[in-house]
Amino acid sequence: MAELLEAETLRLVEVAPPALPPQTRTAMDREWGEAVLANPALFDGPVAVCAGLSREDPDTLLVSWSRTTYRYFALRRVPGASVLRSLFVSVVQPTDDGRLLVGRMSTSTAAPGRWQFPGGSVEPPTGDEPLDEHALRRHAAVELAEETGVDHPAADLTRCLVTYGEDGQVGVHYLAPPVPAPLLHERYEALVADETARGRVPEFDRITLVGSPAELPDLAGPHVAYLEPLVRWTHRRVGS
Repeated sequence: MAELLEAETLRLVEVAPPALPPQTRTAMDREWGEAVLANPALFDGPVAVCAGLSREDPDTLLVSWSRTTYRYFALRRVPGASVLRSLFVSVVQPTDDGRLLVGRMSTSTAAPGRWQFPGGSVEPPTGDEPLDEHALRRHAAVELAEETGVDHPAADLTRCLVTYGEDGQVGVHYLAPPVPAPLLHERYEALVADETARGRVPEFDRITLVGSPAELPDLAGPHVAYLEPLVRWTHRRVGS
């Protein structure tokens, strides 16, 4: 399950990454190597992880984050290691009749077969750029376009909720403007055709439209923890 948090303001503060004892680092590298052997598409690129989440005041959530790389998530498989928590964004994309787009992760991803909203782990900024609400919104818009072919200006996305999972993962979720269902399918099919022509596997191997939480059990395979509560929350507000 995931706790749903509302806030008027989201403040992000960078903190130092965790220091790993040599033995833990060796075990992490070993687990990462085995994961790459099982899925060569994994890439040890830069990623921002959540170091803490607290309510600074009644209207403000404070997110502490650190710069690491994807291999640090292999700490989840190291007994006794402090597990790093994901910081991710997602986009709730409704149709004009109130249904919501969800996608199934392809075999080329780190979570094949998992159903979720379009989105992904947050990457740290480069140079002097800050990691702030504007950066998260831009990242969410990019993830939506890369996974579904639906291209909204970042400014058109509205933060709706922050989720805090039982595993400590923190998600920042944005609501996109409604799009006609046929256009969503058209954009996704065009994306798949383009990726296939380039010899790449799309991140979603399937998309579908969900009208209510009651339809989620019909999606065979694992679901992200935030999916059901976020669908339920959104359905009460924008669903038919």
